[in-house]
Amino acid sequence: MSSATDQETKQTRSREWKMFIFIVVFLFPILSVIFVGGYGFTVWMLQLFVFGPPGHGG
Repeated sequence: MSSATDQETKQTRSREWKMFIFIVVFLFPILSVIFVGGYGFTVWMLQLFVFGPPGHGG
């Protein structure tokens, strides 16, 4: 019975490591690019239509 539990534990740890590597190598960088790009786009559109270009306000 313990050998089946050990095998299941090894499979679970292997799956957890694969998921961790996927999240760190692919998911977080992709989400970072999306969020930073979305923020930049939002600022750009606000400057274009609402606030005007940055510069000396005086």
